Amino acid sequence: MTIDRIGSIDPIQPGKKTGRTGQVNENAKTDSITLSSEALEKGDLYQAIEIVSSADDVRVDRVEELKKKINDPSYINEKIIQATADKIIDAFGL
Repeated sequence: MTIDRIGSIDPIQPGKKTGRTGQVNENAKTDSITLSSEALEKGDLYQAIEIVSSADDVRVDRVEELKKKINDPSYINEKIIQATADKIIDAFGL
């Protein structure tokens, strides 16, 4: 059985250079990437979610402070109730 060479490559001899000169074509265009504003917004949102996810969920010191205030009968008065109602209305945009 005889195996003939395929193409002009001789496996015994070292490969020949392809003739590239190593010079850069000055007219060649460079690659570039442009992100849409939607992609940038989603990236910012993803980053914000990651920051919030890594933060502690409960501020124990603040919870304890509020528990003490609520259990104090002199804390809940008409002024506090009105201020709380105003904040709720502002939060819902009413």
